Amino acid sequence: IQPSVQEAMMEGRPVVALESTIITHGMAYPQNLSMAREVEAIVTTNGAVPATIGILKGRIHVGLTDEELEFLARGKSVVKVSRRDLPYVLSQGLSGGTTVSGTMIAAHKVGIPVFVTGGIGGVHRGGENTLDVSADLTELGRTPVAVVSAGVKSILDIGRTLEYLETQGVCVAAFGESREFPAFFTRQSGFQAPYHIRNEEEAAELIASALGLGLSSGVLIAVPCPQEQAVSGQVIEEAIQQALSEARSKGIMGKELTPFMLQKLNELTDGKSLDSNLALIQNNARVGSCIAVALSKLQKARRKGNLPQQEDKTSPQPVVIGGINVDFIAKAQNPLILGGGQTNAGRVRRTFGGVGRNLADCLSRLGQTPLFLSAVGKDEHSESILHYCHHMDMSTVLHLEGRRTATYCAVITSAGELSIGLGDMDIHHQITEQYVSQFKENLCQAPLVCIDGNVPLPTIQYVCQLAREHQLTVCYEPTDENKASKPFLSDSWKALTYISPNLQELRAINQTLGNPLPAGIEYSE
Repeated sequence: IQPSVQEAMMEGRPVVALESTIITHGMAYPQNLSMAREVEAIVTTNGAVPATIGILKGRIHVGLTDEELEFLARGKSVVKVSRRDLPYVLSQGLSGGTTVSGTMIAAHKVGIPVFVTGGIGGVHRGGENTLDVSADLTELGRTPVAVVSAGVKSILDIGRTLEYLETQGVCVAAFGESREFPAFFTRQSGFQAPYHIRNEEEAAELIASALGLGLSSGVLIAVPCPQEQAVSGQVIEEAIQQALSEARSKGIMGKELTPFMLQKLNELTDGKSLDSNLALIQNNARVGSCIAVALSKLQKARRKGNLPQQEDKTSPQPVVIGGINVDFIAKAQNPLILGGGQTNAGRVRRTFGGVGRNLADCLSRLGQTPLFLSAVGKDEHSESILHYCHHMDMSTVLHLEGRRTATYCAVITSAGELSIGLGDMDIHHQITEQYVSQFKENLCQAPLVCIDGNVPLPTIQYVCQLAREHQLTVCYEPTDENKASKPFLSDSWKALTYISPNLQELRAINQTLGNPLPAGIEYSE
């Protein structure tokens, strides 16, 4: 993931996914490159972050640099990559442009809900005999991403495409003034869309509703081509019939058919179809980025509205008590890290961690909805953390004015070994016995209590005392060699059910208990 895209996603800013088959197979160089740059600029101008998705040397890239865009635009041996092609293309280290299907998969994997394209694939004319149906349609039926397009390409069987989308359970809505389903180059297809949305806000509500239901299917938002650049239906239909006839006589079919048809239509319409193609892509980029902005605002408002509310819990929740950290990981590019104040080349990335947060995150993903007790500062990091942890119940986490959210910076060698770590963890001292005791009833009923070594000693002792009195299951994660021994400084440790130390932490615990070190252990890695 390109750093600018990852940063935007972590901070909850709107991101728009863009495909790359239009660059690799839709237009010739240099028009394809200038189009890609223009579309990204339109997304940025309208308040979102563009994330063009492509495959470079066997790796999926979400967000491309200008050099990477040019590499795909100039490429002679780049592949057209749909769902079926991904395993082969990645395993062979090939490069390619992602189709609607391929782009949807990557966008969903990284959590981008809005994707803008020109037009989707569909059921080809004669598809009832050839079974030539685009993988875009089945992808829309199984991948929860909203696709903004100018309907389906006019060269396809639009009626059967809409029927197939219905079978796949895809919510299809026409955008704008009319319910008429657009046909790529033209504003009218002769078919009505099942639903109609008038503006970006209605589109955002529709997408949020689909995502909230967890249907695992996508949404298709069909945006008509701008009136002034639309080609007349009759001109396009005549050109399509001529191009189809030529394709049949040449035996062109499968994934080669659409690029051939688009190129032929451009010739037969004296460039009008290409002008229309460019205009509709730019218009879709504008509409799609406005929808992404509206969706981002809606999701933020709903998150804020939900934070103070406590859900009615029918069964006791697990309780997690521990730290939240913002981690900055700096990995050196060269084997030797130079000292003396010199700048070393490397890559720096930001992630969200903290042992307590990680445990609460995992329990949340397992559907357990733990009660999470922790503390963050009211600073530049807290909003990003809340966005990243949107799937978790963060309503009981302390937000402290004048305090700094815990941060950790690790410098790692090119081989992956930790060279030095720096931590600003003072806020963990605010996870006090007094704060935790407010949730005594939850603790006493909890099927599991997890606590990490960041928590102050008096709080650990308080939890262990409750565990003894109420026979609670307590999991202790030692966190660090210097913090591991906290429960073992008294008999609190006897209330623990489970601990998960590494070897260094186990040595420290063993030493605190006054036990001899087993023979040979000092040489173990």
